[in-house]
Amino acid sequence: MNWRQKVLDFDNIGDRGEGLKGLVFDIQKFAIHDGGGIRTLVFLKGCPLSCPWCSNPESLAGKPEITFVCNNCIGCGKCLEVCPVDAIRQDESTGRGLIIDRDRCTLCGRCARHCYAGAINIIGRYLSIQELMEMIERDRKFYEQSNGGVTFSGGEPTAQPEFLKAALKETQRRGIHTAIETSSFVKWPTYASILEHVDLVLTDIKHMDDAEHKRLTGVSNMVILENLRNIAGLGIPVKIRLPLIPGYNDSRDNLEATADFVKGLNNVQSLDILPYHRLGEMKWGQLGQKYALAGIEALTLEETEAHGRLFRDRGIKVSIGG
Repeated sequence: MNWRQKVLDFDNIGDRGEGLKGLVFDIQKFAIHDGGGIRTLVFLKGCPLSCPWCSNPESLAGKPEITFVCNNCIGCGKCLEVCPVDAIRQDESTGRGLIIDRDRCTLCGRCARHCYAGAINIIGRYLSIQELMEMIERDRKFYEQSNGGVTFSGGEPTAQPEFLKAALKETQRRGIHTAIETSSFVKWPTYASILEHVDLVLTDIKHMDDAEHKRLTGVSNMVILENLRNIAGLGIPVKIRLPLIPGYNDSRDNLEATADFVKGLNNVQSLDILPYHRLGEMKWGQLGQKYALAGIEALTLEETEAHGRLFRDRGIKVSIGG
């Protein structure tokens, strides 16, 4: 299912529900790697980190965005006709495709609504709790039969704390298992109030060295590591996720430091190694941005397995690929 189909699915729920709304950029059904059983993944938009390997760059900005998929464009010119601010022009240098002035664009959505080829899309829509729960409830039977549930991801879901908290609370009230996928980069009082309604935490450890973490992601890891210690104190089950990026965080020193830290937590179910891939590279171009890790090759299966053994040798349960 492409994004345009997902937008249309959003449209089918109508515009119901007042009050608090959250900015959602994707909802995926029948997920099986994000918290146990068959799950619905709700992706909230906005993230305070700036990881250069991010495979969902459309998740980073805390506002709707316009994307252009050049290969889908059929050159009909309808978008140029309907844009009220002349933010779109043909790319004369290549003879095909479009150039979008994102500073001028007002995100009115007219171009996307008239782009029947699905080349232009607006990423992100504000949903009320009622609208979101309508979509979640559609798969209740799958949750019940598979011990599944709902996982809130991002971006960084805690960047929309009030909406996340309300959505989690309502999901739990309906007897549905809840999980969050998070960087854990959030102030503890806010995090603690969110965790009251969370059954499982899936959280990243990107680098153990604070200076390196700050260089790679733009933020310190001190809050993250302290939050993980605090969660252990609460006894909430945690799965640690390690995005393994060649040349960035795959040194033996960093992996050993990660293993030592994880071993010191009493609530870790497993450590999931997420090998680097380039599947998100194309998305950066669709947003009019450059991919910083172009040319970086993924680790071989043998290299990845060797890193996994480092953790297993320390008594940590490991899975590769989530």
